[in-house]
Amino acid sequence: MNEIRVTVYGAEQICASCVGAPGSRDTFEWLQASINRKYVADTVWFEYIDIDQPPNVEKHQLFIQQMVEEELLYPIVLINDEMVAEGIPRLKPIYQALDSHGLQLQKK
Repeated sequence: MNEIRVTVYGAEQICASCVGAPGSRDTFEWLQASINRKYVADTVWFEYIDIDQPPNVEKHQLFIQQMVEEELLYPIVLINDEMVAEGIPRLKPIYQALDSHGLQLQKK
């Protein structure tokens, strides 16, 4: 089975348009727990990228530059480099993207 990478771009400071929403790191942890509960997630890799202190990796720096230029809301959730959520993420489109990558559901 192919590996699936779930990347969350966010910041410690809550997005100005997202007042009252959980912080980016909390959203990342919630998303990770939600995916692990619903799916067999042993082929899923989770990464959190702090947009204020990004790693020295070109693709992350380019995406953060795009976020700033396009005034995108954070946190932003990518699955295998495809944006599936911006601002306050909803599980339905994230789950649909995981389903489209063939991720197996947990057995009940």
